[in-house]
Amino acid sequence: MSTRGHLARRLVQLYAGLALYGASSALLVRSGLGLEPWNVLHQGLAERTGLSIGVVLTIVGAAVLLTWIPLRQRPGLGTVSNVLVIGMAMDATLALVPDAHGPLPRVTLMVTGIVLNGAATGLYIAARFGPGPRDGLMTGLHQRTGVSIRLVRTAIEFAVVATGFALGGTVGIGTLLYAVSIGPLAQLFLRVFAVPPASGGSTVVATGQPRGAILRP
Repeated sequence: MSTRGHLARRLVQLYAGLALYGASSALLVRSGLGLEPWNVLHQGLAERTGLSIGVVLTIVGAAVLLTWIPLRQRPGLGTVSNVLVIGMAMDATLALVPDAHGPLPRVTLMVTGIVLNGAATGLYIAARFGPGPRDGLMTGLHQRTGVSIRLVRTAIEFAVVATGFALGGTVGIGTLLYAVSIGPLAQLFLRVFAVPPASGGSTVVATGQPRGAILRP
């Protein structure tokens, strides 16, 4: 693959992944069966402020990105694009997809949203343009404090879920199913969407991603 074609493929994967991530998150909202941890917080803040969940997602992403300064993390194109694209894609999808009614439509939206979220994660991370703001926060805290990624991840996600739930965000079976399935799904799709090096040879996925980092924008 030529250098130009290699870069073009990575850019397509980056933005397709971010757009799909926002769309898949919107499907989880419409299912009403529970959201990803950070979107529980975003939905709760949206309920309290009257802003759309996509706008809240963008504002929170930008605020989290500011914490990278004392943590000495360096954003990439993917980091900045994450803040700008996911929220817009989420609001656009919410405008098109109505709430689901009845058990079967709700479960279908939930499962579809989770699987597509895994595919979006694989697309985005395999493009190798830098971690999302929330991942950078967690890996930055790990590097600065020495606390394991797993413990930092658990503590922060518990805090955002608890805060979001208290504000009116939706926690349910979808939240639990997402938590146990997103890792295996992301790993699967990382392999599916791995981008071969421009010069040929072996494929390296998610170069520079810390071991154990969250596979999510």
